[in-house]
Amino acid sequence: MKISIANDHAGTEYKEFLQKYLTDLGHKVTNFGTDNSDSVDYPDFAHPLANSVTNKETELGILICGSGNGIAMTANKHADIRAAICWNEELAALARQHNNANVICIPARFVTQELAQKMVDTFLKTEFEGGRHQKRVEKISC
Repeated sequence: MKISIANDHAGTEYKEFLQKYLTDLGHKVTNFGTDNSDSVDYPDFAHPLANSVTNKETELGILICGSGNGIAMTANKHADIRAAICWNEELAALARQHNNANVICIPARFVTQELAQKMVDTFLKTEFEGGRHQKRVEKISC
């Protein structure tokens, strides 16, 4: 699977951890994030990732910052992006099943790397259920 990943300074370690994990599984990972802990502006990284998913250059995206809020707000400004902040595996599954989320947002200051890995696994393996959820998802885009 082609996956995009991006982060701000608070998510660099998580990004490196997840990028290696996903690459080892055979996924093609495109890095749009910063590669160090110097303070940066998260929109500078969230916008390119959102564009990559919107343009179908990558299938799904992973955004990582301290709280998950700023990157989610930024990504969700893009048409056809449904970015979901997740802090446990159940939310990651529901984001895909019910909302057809195409970007998972991870709050690095509030979850462990191991939990982030489990959430990403769940997010990537879970399919959209469609059905009654389809019309709701269609109403998200204005």
